[in-house]
Amino acid sequence: MKKIVFLLVIAFTLNLNAQSDDKAKALLDEVYNKVKGYDNVFIDFKYVLDNAQENIHQETRGDVTLEGEKYRFNYLGATKIFDGSKTYTIIPENEEVVIEGANGEEEATITPSKMLTFYKDGYNFKWDITQDIKGRKIQYVELVPIDSSSEIKQILLGIDTQTKHIYNLIEVGLNGTKTTITVNSFKTDQPISESLFTFDRPKYEEMGYYIINN
Repeated sequence: MKKIVFLLVIAFTLNLNAQSDDKAKALLDEVYNKVKGYDNVFIDFKYVLDNAQENIHQETRGDVTLEGEKYRFNYLGATKIFDGSKTYTIIPENEEVVIEGANGEEEATITPSKMLTFYKDGYNFKWDITQDIKGRKIQYVELVPIDSSSEIKQILLGIDTQTKHIYNLIEVGLNGTKTTITVNSFKTDQPISESLFTFDRPKYEEMGYYIINN
């Protein structure tokens, strides 16, 4: 789950500051400002991991709803909720809930609540290819880590030039692993209940879940 959250954050964290292509920066700033203006965002996505050398191919889907710093993230059968102060990871398979403070996992793991403010540097980026995909013009921006010890070789961020929304993200690792996130659905300013970001502790206690406070 940490991996997918990290990639989603990169996909939607666009306040970048590096020695890079001015045209690429202008496009990223446009996307950043548009996303920042929404009250809330719902993203349904497809996640694909490939490594030909290791004969690995994995596909799954997930979704995340964000409102300010709060979020509800569903992936691989688990649910992660951040209510603004604590993070609750609900794992039905293990019948457990892990509760962490805002300064716990939040500092070590890139989370959706940081998607607009995560990094202001760390990548050089430049204008890349344009592709027509299912009638949509997708402009790619390449991000290359400045840190030479990074396990990431490059990230390609695909942006729909009409909507100025993220279409997909492709991360290529030094070990040959390619991870692709494709946005199936991107909805904004939806009517959502505040309880969506609330953890119902009595409910899970009644269900016999083991609740771990870190």
